[in-house]
Amino acid sequence: MSATKVGYLYLSLAMVTVGSTVVASKVIAGGLPPFTATALRFAIALPVFLLLMRLQRAPWPRLARADWALLVLQGLAGSAGYTTLLLSGLRMTSAADAGVIVGTLPVVSALVATLVLRERPDRALWLAIGLATAGVIAVAVPSAPEAEDGEGGAVFQQVMGNALVLGAVACESLFILLNKRLRQAPSPLVLSTLMSAIGLLAAAGPAIYEGAWQGALPHQALWAVLYYALIPTVGGYLLWYAGAARTSGAEAALFTALAPIAAVALAATLLGEPVGIAQLGGIGCVAMAVIWLATRSRRP
Repeated sequence: MSATKVGYLYLSLAMVTVGSTVVASKVIAGGLPPFTATALRFAIALPVFLLLMRLQRAPWPRLARADWALLVLQGLAGSAGYTTLLLSGLRMTSAADAGVIVGTLPVVSALVATLVLRERPDRALWLAIGLATAGVIAVAVPSAPEAEDGEGGAVFQQVMGNALVLGAVACESLFILLNKRLRQAPSPLVLSTLMSAIGLLAAAGPAIYEGAWQGALPHQALWAVLYYALIPTVGGYLLWYAGAARTSGAEAALFTALAPIAAVALAATLLGEPVGIAQLGGIGCVAMAVIWLATRSRRP
């Protein structure tokens, strides 16, 4: 097997682990408060990243104060903010719907970067935004029959849950934008270690306030946290950068379209959630948006 095909395999596995975080988060949300689960995730992942740094002899960066401030903001948004909002949203919505919304991350990140950096978006970006928006609307707004059959409170709860998941995507987009603002960006391994440390510090205080530690913690949720911390957080990092090292940036970007597909498929398979026309249509729009956005980087 060629190095490029091996890279494709690594990228595919990485995106499957990303999609699985939605399913794991659904299990976690059913048994643990959001800040407690977030603190546990980073408390498990941080020692592993520190060990990897030691094995690779990766030095700690010497950065300016402005860069350290940006790193703190990155950790608050991309680590603590993303995880807590995702977990909070999954208490009120399905993993299948959340998987479609989380899949819009590349498009939302491109839109946020365009708005903040005041760049003029091209037609490809507008088309990707339109497709991603259609995909989100397909799952975020309950259809008329569902709204009639269900209670008004349940419909409102679903809409709020989807809104929180979209807020998690916005936090992750802010993380990506802030990373572009760094004058001297740390290596990916060092950055992952720092984000885990900042996420742990940010979530520890609210986690103590939640008081989940005082009672018995559900084993299923704890196993899901352990999986989230080791497989997608650490394993996904290793798989993604191993694959990215063997492929081009445009090729790697294409594989991000697999994340929402994996999330919906795993939600149906592992959680038994129904996948209807809305989810299939939404995931199709989001996948096409991500692929279209990725392929535009190949054009002159």
